[in-house]
Amino acid sequence: MENMLQTEIWQGKTLADLLTLDFLAGIAGSVLAAIGILLLGWFISAWLQQRVRALGRAHAHLDDMLFDFLSSIVRYVVLGFTALFVLNTFGVQTTSIIAVIGAAGLAVGLALQGTLSNIAAGVMLILFRPIRTGDFVDVGGTMGTVVTVNLNFTELADISNVQVIIPNSQVWGNVITNYSTNDTRRAEWTFGVGYGVHLADAERIIIDTIMRDPRSKAEPAPFIQVNNLGASSVDFLVRVWVDASEYFAYQADMKRAVKEALDAGGIDIPFPTRTIVSVDADASD
Repeated sequence: MENMLQTEIWQGKTLADLLTLDFLAGIAGSVLAAIGILLLGWFISAWLQQRVRALGRAHAHLDDMLFDFLSSIVRYVVLGFTALFVLNTFGVQTTSIIAVIGAAGLAVGLALQGTLSNIAAGVMLILFRPIRTGDFVDVGGTMGTVVTVNLNFTELADISNVQVIIPNSQVWGNVITNYSTNDTRRAEWTFGVGYGVHLADAERIIIDTIMRDPRSKAEPAPFIQVNNLGASSVDFLVRVWVDASEYFAYQADMKRAVKEALDAGGIDIPFPTRTIVSVDADASD
């Protein structure tokens, strides 16, 4: 029993040393100090995260998505330093731990190249902000409204309000079409009329019908010209500017409005026809 008590257990101390009241009191003090540091670090990290996030919300010209990202970084940095302080309270040499973490990080990085590429792409998306929360975008053929961009993936809500998750590496490395960047868009249509129609009358009906809609913008000036002489129709190309938020509904509404206006004005809208000639078999002989 005496030999066991004299056996070195931890940091040059024997079991007999560890069972003393002074040592146990020191351990208890370290544990209480560690708990206090953890609670304080957790509180400070949460408070700083909320403050950074609130800073982005307080100014309309600042991007909320960027400040959400920065607030998360601030919190994790504070928690990281908190963990180091906790280890120091127990006498652990943090420099050696940092070196071990660095070596382990290299090994993990090689094993998780795909994940790290998503994180790197997420940082680029958040810093350069080609897309923002609420933008309507097309990413590699997938259209939807941006819900969030975090370090690993981008979340869209498509036209049917279905959640779409895209890895950040596929977003950053793909063609991004952002329909929300500019306030206005140019709507474009092609309307065909018959060859026997008076073109000036057809042109007047088309442009008057479109410009009567309050969503149509007079500036920049609307464009209408004969664009093509087809097999069965004379085609007008029409371009009018509209607010980007109203583009899709506006473009569909004008197709119907122009069709009804041309019908009311007696303007023929041709469609391809085919004449089938029956040949008598006896006559062909």
